[in-house]
Amino acid sequence: MEKFLSKRRSAGRSAGRNRGGKGGSLSSGRALGQRERGVTEDGQPVSTLREWLNALVWAAVIAIVLRTFFFGAYRIPTPSMENSLMTGDFLIVTKMAYGPRTPMTVTVPFTQIYLPGVTLPWTRLPGYADIERDDIIVFNYPIDIGPISGKTNYIKRAVAIAGDTLQIDGKQLRVNGEDRPLWDTMMQHYRVETTERVQLSAGKVREAGGQLLDRAGNLAVVNVTPVLAEEMRGWAEVVSVVPNVLPATSVNGGQGRFAFSSGFANPDHMGPFVVPFEGQQVELTEANWHLYRDIVERYERNDVTRQGDRFVINGEETNLYTIQQDYYFAMGDNRDNSEDSRYWGFVPDDHIIGKAGIIYFSWDKERNRPRFGRVFDVIHD
Repeated sequence: MEKFLSKRRSAGRSAGRNRGGKGGSLSSGRALGQRERGVTEDGQPVSTLREWLNALVWAAVIAIVLRTFFFGAYRIPTPSMENSLMTGDFLIVTKMAYGPRTPMTVTVPFTQIYLPGVTLPWTRLPGYADIERDDIIVFNYPIDIGPISGKTNYIKRAVAIAGDTLQIDGKQLRVNGEDRPLWDTMMQHYRVETTERVQLSAGKVREAGGQLLDRAGNLAVVNVTPVLAEEMRGWAEVVSVVPNVLPATSVNGGQGRFAFSSGFANPDHMGPFVVPFEGQQVELTEANWHLYRDIVERYERNDVTRQGDRFVINGEETNLYTIQQDYYFAMGDNRDNSEDSRYWGFVPDDHIIGKAGIIYFSWDKERNRPRFGRVFDVIHD
């Protein structure tokens, strides 16, 4: 550095003599040298600590902007999306896809800690895509208590979008009258019958990539992908493999925990009903109130009193209600091991965070090692 400065000063003096003593080059050389050595324009030294603090502040600002408006990093904590997404997968979620939300609360950066009682006016900025059927979406858990952005982050597959007619008939998902097939990576419960006096081997099922849940004599219930179910039909000891469907009249004890599911006997038989959309006018009745209660009261914040089929909404007696935003029906790919829209109902549009993008890392907790084969997998490929 000293040699560099010496050369610049010599060059400056030479240039000055050649141009009648003008010192412009020397001034430029000194300013360049000063910046290289970490001093301000007025010649005051800048401490190393201050330089680091400045760099950290700018890095934090850039990170906050990126996290708020562009991308988010999330980890899969449960098996509800297996085998499409595995427990221990770390994801990059793009918020630009459906349009990022401006801040809703005063939050401690890089945490879920927010200032209670303070909400900000917000809007959703334009995105480059609309939510489509089968998109894997990240959203705030609708029935959590608190401001929207402070709610727990959930990830599921949007199996139906606003305006779709949805039905689940004997475990078969039907959208707009068409049966929706299971993806190869999805899982559900199947009932397996084996030959007389032969029990299905738990080890064999596990080795093949499935899970034996229950077994009695030559009958068993397994949780497997449709690909493995088809493979098992070819096993010598297997007589049949069929979806394990609850009878339509069989009441699932968990249904009563939520307003939405309280109107259905079990998650294997639901609908048909229309997924609510902005501008839709619905006629509220005692029979369909379980579909719309959370929408009217919780998400769209109306004051409702009801006696049978008589509704008073915000002080006005009426059975008609106009939906204020779009909604989605979301389900986990591990169909019988997922608490999703079949239980707590629709996902409001203002709860949408973004679209799952890529897996940037994956950790297998059972084997205590990384899943290198999943790193940088594109989710919607």
